[in-house]
Amino acid sequence: MRIGLIDVDGHHFPNFALMKIANYHRQRGDTVAWVNHLEQYDKVYKSKIFTFTPDNTFAVQSDEIVKGGTGYRMYHDLFCDDTEPDYSLYPQYLHAYGFLTRGCIRCCSWCIVPLKEGYIKPYRDITTVLQDRKTAVLMDNNVLASCHGLEQLERIIDIGCKVDFNQGLDSRLVTDEIAKMLSIIKWIRFIRFSCDTTPAVAPLLKAIEKLNKYGVKNYRIFVYLLVRDVSDANERCKILKKLGVVPFAQTYRDEENRIQPTAEQKRFAWYVNQKAVFKATEWEAYRG
Repeated sequence: MRIGLIDVDGHHFPNFALMKIANYHRQRGDTVAWVNHLEQYDKVYKSKIFTFTPDNTFAVQSDEIVKGGTGYRMYHDLFCDDTEPDYSLYPQYLHAYGFLTRGCIRCCSWCIVPLKEGYIKPYRDITTVLQDRKTAVLMDNNVLASCHGLEQLERIIDIGCKVDFNQGLDSRLVTDEIAKMLSIIKWIRFIRFSCDTTPAVAPLLKAIEKLNKYGVKNYRIFVYLLVRDVSDANERCKILKKLGVVPFAQTYRDEENRIQPTAEQKRFAWYVNQKAVFKATEWEAYRG
């Protein structure tokens, strides 16, 4: 069979599902390639992660087109989920990509994970994710909430590989013991958390204090900041700025993509994420 792939969101980050699909079909002896509009295919897979990404509407010559992904509001398990990813699709990315756990113990109103993946459960071992690579970008949504996840942190320390939990860690779960583990792990760049609401500030500050105790500097801490009410987001941002923590503002979008970011939300996010501007001035002065 001739298999075609379409990464609807673009190639700005490896599409994990398409990498698995590619490996599955290659193991069956099929040919797999990114879609060329001049070519004919037996089956084409279109994967979309974000609901706000415009769908790909160009003509595709294929006997069958299969859509999948959160962007299409399709939450079922991938048919070839047990297959490991094929990295040849994205030669520009040198890290390993994957999950150690799936799901989450939280039910945040803005998060699709509970609906899509359910309660937290073991998924992979770090050695399986790494394959023959030395660094891994891990997309777990709450690795600290899992006994398996904590065991994997110990494995990461023993192996000595560098990692990045790019979805962030749950600051509410950072005990003294976990803070010590996080201080030992080799990070690709940052230790990531989130601070999406005012009640999230206190546990984040406690987690940072514990990390400081074990020698982690604040500039190594990265915090996702959800922007709904700009004034509220700004107050959270001021606290992080004073500490020298790196914030990253993300404007709120609902699951159905009916609530679009306002001009003020976009402007605030731009202000926070342009670090030279953010460091040089306060939001009130920048806003004018």
